[in-house]
Amino acid sequence: MKVSLISTVKDIGPEHVREFLDSLAAQTRPPDETIIVDGGSTDGTLEAFEEAGGLTVISEPGANISRGRNVAIGAAAHEVIAATDADCTLDPHWLERLIAPIEAGADVSAGFYVPEGDSFLQVCMAAVSLREPEEIGPGWMPSSRSIAFRRTAYEAAGGYPEWLEVGEDMYFDHRLVSSGARMDNATDAVVHWRIRPTLGQTWTQYAGYAEGDALAGMYPERHFIRFAAYGFAAWAVTRNSRLPALIAAAAGTAYAARQVRRAWTRLADRPNERAASTVAVPAAMAFVDLAKMWGYARGLTRRIVEEVFYD
Repeated sequence: MKVSLISTVKDIGPEHVREFLDSLAAQTRPPDETIIVDGGSTDGTLEAFEEAGGLTVISEPGANISRGRNVAIGAAAHEVIAATDADCTLDPHWLERLIAPIEAGADVSAGFYVPEGDSFLQVCMAAVSLREPEEIGPGWMPSSRSIAFRRTAYEAAGGYPEWLEVGEDMYFDHRLVSSGARMDNATDAVVHWRIRPTLGQTWTQYAGYAEGDALAGMYPERHFIRFAAYGFAAWAVTRNSRLPALIAAAAGTAYAARQVRRAWTRLADRPNERAASTVAVPAAMAFVDLAKMWGYARGLTRRIVEEVFYD
């Protein structure tokens, strides 16, 4: 079975290009071809890929992530497509393990990704947003930084949505499932993903994800519950009554328990930070939730305006 590896990129820097290519060269099962689509880099990223050799590099200035992936897949020669992000690094066994479910009959293989970043903030944010492999069950929706699929499944799903700037991979996942594709998990197929190093970058990231959800009509119940939960918490704090506050505190503790356990596991050899994470992780969860509420409200407003004035 021949496999085309595709990735989109823009302004990740030559150093990260080298890290990605080194991890690609170390694959126990190398791809049969690699196609990189650059969306208009100005920092030497495009030149670093072109100088590497052995790759098909396509310059597509102005392309968003969906457009870049669709262009790469259109240029790919093979039936099986593996996708990742070029600002990640690949575990040596990544591709070998990722395509195993497809070799066994699946249409889609849902890979996994682990956080890369050692600062206290990065560890806490990883605990908030990234599951442990043992937490993954049926229905796992992979990021396109670690996924493989048959071209027939891609075509049945309509490709990546070029009208959607953020959250395009989750939208594509749902389209794959709704088109009848068989999606199997491959949680041992791991890429290493860089956690954003600052609060500002983290806010922008999660607000963008939520805005994409609103524009694509994804996860409305999840976002409604988030608004309702924080609305209740705000109401409970302002009430001159102990019971609502106790209920809100108990609910918040239960909500944060799994993420705090993740941080404790990841900080096992850093006892002072491990203790601090008991407070820091719930605070980080609230920060991320606020970013998501802001982004979702912004996206919903934009969607309503577009439907009223442009449809």
